[in-house]
Amino acid sequence: MAKAAELRNMSEDELESKLSASQAELFNLRFQIATSQLSDVARIRLLKREVARIRTLLRERELGIAVDGGRQ
Repeated sequence: MAKAAELRNMSEDELESKLSASQAELFNLRFQIATSQLSDVARIRLLKREVARIRTLLRERELGIAVDGGRQ
């Protein structure tokens, strides 16, 4: 799982490809949980958060919102 700071350094194309890869993996994990083949159910939660982070960053860039990180 990538941290927000790592994601902020990526280009929009890289973020789009990471988003599609994460969504595809999430889809596969949901299939595995439906067929009782998934052993690491926590991975679903992590992927959902990663997808949300990526979508948030893409939306911030679309709106032109600059975020400085907030930490010193």
